Amino acid sequence: MVRRGWRLVYFAGLRLGGVRLLGLLHKSFIAVSVAAFLISTAVASVLPRRVPEIRLPGVLPRELIIPVDGVTESQLVDTWGAARSHGRKHEGIDIMARLGTPVRATAEGTIAKFFKSKRGGITIYEFDEAGRAIFYYAHLSAYAAGLKEGDHVLQGQLIAYVGSTGNATTPHLHFEILRASAAHQWWRGKALNPYLPLKNAHLPPDLAAVTAAQ
Repeated sequence: MVRRGWRLVYFAGLRLGGVRLLGLLHKSFIAVSVAAFLISTAVASVLPRRVPEIRLPGVLPRELIIPVDGVTESQLVDTWGAARSHGRKHEGIDIMARLGTPVRATAEGTIAKFFKSKRGGITIYEFDEAGRAIFYYAHLSAYAAGLKEGDHVLQGQLIAYVGSTGNATTPHLHFEILRASAAHQWWRGKALNPYLPLKNAHLPPDLAAVTAAQ
């Protein structure tokens, strides 16, 4: 009888000790978890935040923009090759717009030349960043204030205003893309049809092949 009583006391003690042990383990687990959370929060607060870059497959930045404010791709008309006076053919496209509409750089580049001619009137020649293409803007009414030859311009930067100077009979922008024949020579270039490049917002990868095929 005495032995049985000692056994009950023994097992009761084990059970009580186990409960206490579990309680201590539980409290320790909570303390460690809280400490880990506080440490990670503190570390995250001092590290620079990085926003993940999201790239959509097949979506590229616009290499070219339509250089006239308010004109969309659907409004472009392919006038390349149309007959002109003295047996000439049109080597660009005409983008119709109201007199004074802002004209913006179709791509980032450098203003190569301000030029005035009987046919083109007030014009701008711009080199792209790579120097492989020349952008020609004609029949302008005026240049943007403060703009000068040699200036680096960003895509979309105001460079001029739509006009009807030269041999134009109605306000519009005559726009050309030319393959540069020699470095820094704005007056030497082989014209290519700018209609699809503007519609697609990208220059052809091989300008020489395009101009040779025209």
